Amino acid sequence: MSTDLGRRALLGGGIASLSLIGATARAEKAPAHESFSFLFVTDTHLQPELNATAGCAEAFRRARAVGGDFVLQGGDHVFDALGVARGRADMLADLYERTEQDLALPVRNMIGNHDCFGVYTKSGALPTDPLYGKKYFTDHWGALHYGFRHRGVQFFVLDSIGLTDDRDYEGRIDSAQIAWLASELDRLPPGQPIIVASHIPLVTAYERYLPPAPAGARHKTSVINAAEVLALLYGRNVLGVLQGHTHVNETVLWRGIPFITGGAVSGNWWHGTHLGTPEGFTVVEVANNRLTTRYETYGFKSVDPRTD
Repeated sequence: MSTDLGRRALLGGGIASLSLIGATARAEKAPAHESFSFLFVTDTHLQPELNATAGCAEAFRRARAVGGDFVLQGGDHVFDALGVARGRADMLADLYERTEQDLALPVRNMIGNHDCFGVYTKSGALPTDPLYGKKYFTDHWGALHYGFRHRGVQFFVLDSIGLTDDRDYEGRIDSAQIAWLASELDRLPPGQPIIVASHIPLVTAYERYLPPAPAGARHKTSVINAAEVLALLYGRNVLGVLQGHTHVNETVLWRGIPFITGGAVSGNWWHGTHLGTPEGFTVVEVANNRLTTRYETYGFKSVDPRTD
């Protein structure tokens, strides 16, 4: 089902209406851009178990049939580099890279928490391993954060994985990256159309769907310092923010910016649907300073379904 994110408000009517007015004003000053489409494909969690390889290949074939200018891979390419030994992690990356050939489209990658090698002590890896942590991702899939321009729209892909001293992770955008983003934004002309992507969400209602987290639990379902990033985006012509990680297809409209969390290719980690969202990916259309999306499923049937 298509969702016109520019016309639809998921928060209070009056506030949302004012936000849309602000977004329209920003768009009126925007430089011209071409219309295009691309695919946001996230949380593949590729593994040889649970028929995941065949499922991922089928999702990629469906994505190729839908088509678009490119694929933005939203992170968590594999399951799981965090807590496994080097041999398993290498096998998973090789398996993903072979399976990705089914896309037959240009791919831009983004780091997810499960794309960091050996962080959990159970992996047996040492921090001295040459591929420890985020080096595993950069060796296989490229830069941790970067910008690119496509058909007149500026994209910023962020690294939202904060690795902690006690060998865990949290949602965080580090200070050096925030300084980089601020500098890049300041170079843009007024009204420049912008799309931002972050694996761990900047804005989400996901925690409202779940039981309360235990006191003192690590902040993992959203970016803990998101306010620092959002302060840089307010007042700019941000067409949308694309997010992954939660495996729930969700849109929150806040201050005129749609925050779109895409459902996962792997659904409930290859166990069926997750909180009502089946396995799939997001088709993104960009035209006339407006971003619209639809969620595409591909009919995967889990060999070990579990309800949540």
